[in-house]
Amino acid sequence: MAVEQALQQFAETETGEAFSLQNSKLLKVELSDVTIQAKLGSMVAYQGDVRFEHAGSGGMSRMLKKAVTKEGTQLMKIEGSGEVFLADLAQDVHLIHLDGDFITANGANLLAFDAGIDWDIKKVEGVSGMLGGGLYNMELKGTGWVALVSDGPPMLVRVDDKPTYADPSCAITWSSGVRSDVKADVNLKTLIGKGSGETFQIAFSGSGWVLIQPSEGPVAGATAAGGSGQSSSGGMLGGLLNR
Repeated sequence: MAVEQALQQFAETETGEAFSLQNSKLLKVELSDVTIQAKLGSMVAYQGDVRFEHAGSGGMSRMLKKAVTKEGTQLMKIEGSGEVFLADLAQDVHLIHLDGDFITANGANLLAFDAGIDWDIKKVEGVSGMLGGGLYNMELKGTGWVALVSDGPPMLVRVDDKPTYADPSCAITWSSGVRSDVKADVNLKTLIGKGSGETFQIAFSGSGWVLIQPSEGPVAGATAAGGSGQSSSGGMLGGLLNR
């Protein structure tokens, strides 16, 4: 009993919400006969009658987009009645509630979303003509909870028609009022290795916000061990460089 009392600071919390944070790195989802989708391999514990299955691609169109772009994290369906606890490499978890709106997110940073959210793969416009490809992200639309992860505490940046740029692996998500493009630094110094090393950036414009993580993501080996199967830049840039 004394041991249990000493551990009370880590006790499970009850909020009454479908999605709730147990701490900064652990998400609890209350299942009530609805199906949620989560990153494959992100389950750390569950209670009750909970069932898991591979989510697939969600249709032929999205299957082809995932095959061509390499975007879209591997997802699993979770359903039943009970509680499931999710985490990804002890990264920080952040909750966003959509109400008929949409956000765009780096697939590598997506942890889970509930039944009212639909997703698709969208292209970031920019250098496709020059490189024969492009950067791709996941658009999440509808009403409900979306859980994202960041490698370290993120920073919320307001755009509001102020030119804003970010490393493709550091931009976690951005709001529906923000437009994205690609800025490519392909001058001679970059090509011969004397540039800054930041060859590609995402350029943001419009009105809204962008959430930026202070890291380009976990190293590839750690990510693979976590079950997502993506490198630190694979969610957005890997599909471009591997073409």
